Amino acid sequence: MENMRDAFGKALVELAAIRDDFVVLDADVAGGTGTYHFREACPDRFIQCAIAEQNMFSVAAGLAESGIIPIVTCYAVFASMRALEQARNSIAYPNFNVKIAASHLGLDVGPDGATHQALEDISIYRSIPNMTVVSPADPVELRAVLPHLLDSHGPLYLRTGRSPLPDVFDAGTKFEHGKAQVLAEGEDCTIMAVGVMVHRALEAARKLAGEGISCRVLNMSWLKPMDENAVIRAAKETGAIVTCEDHNKYGGLSGAVMETVCEIHPVPVERVAVNDVFGSSGEPEDLAREFGLMPENIEMAVRRVLKRK
Repeated sequence: MENMRDAFGKALVELAAIRDDFVVLDADVAGGTGTYHFREACPDRFIQCAIAEQNMFSVAAGLAESGIIPIVTCYAVFASMRALEQARNSIAYPNFNVKIAASHLGLDVGPDGATHQALEDISIYRSIPNMTVVSPADPVELRAVLPHLLDSHGPLYLRTGRSPLPDVFDAGTKFEHGKAQVLAEGEDCTIMAVGVMVHRALEAARKLAGEGISCRVLNMSWLKPMDENAVIRAAKETGAIVTCEDHNKYGGLSGAVMETVCEIHPVPVERVAVNDVFGSSGEPEDLAREFGLMPENIEMAVRRVLKRK
């Protein structure tokens, strides 16, 4: 298994070999974000801004106005809170072409504890006009989506990650960017997952299949704009939805899904997410178990939602 941050750093090196239109900005956390790979390979395109995220975002805005694509990298808690004013007013408001890449997401951060576990970043960035939000499911999808994101104009928030993740996709998988991927077909319920929760959703669906419960599984990596057609199709065809995310239950994937479903085709929705509390220090798998983010929690949510159909 490969972790998302190293996959991100290595992918940047590969892209730098074929395109010269982007630079990488760092807030003295290159080891934590995986961008040390890029720093070593392309030192002349790596800008060290030190522990000053607000300033780094403002520098990125200036670079974007000059025609360069800046990729700003830091931990998600700092990208979504410490530098939020600059992200909103200096980048999103003028619609500058800045790509914000954030590592250390949710409880998957592990031992760094509650202060560094971003459980609110999706809800924050989803609410900013002009901002696109993308959270790949594994290193394969991350590598596939990066060139597309660089070719797409406008501000963007990309969630990478800290811990190793099992591959959900085979190498060479072709992605239809902007669309939800159907990872498993099913008729009884749809499980919609994002990031680290995608492989857990697949595991839950396999176990439920052994009980005769047929679950469709969707990878919802495009959080904004979200593939509303896939959501409504799932609501109409399966009649029940379970959302799964390593994030606060308010405002993230579940919020986006329920907004869409309630407006167009109401069906029962159950949430597998952090229950509006702060995280704590521990190993990622132990924390996922403690906070109810394991495959067995998804299985229980499916059983609950089926009773509400």
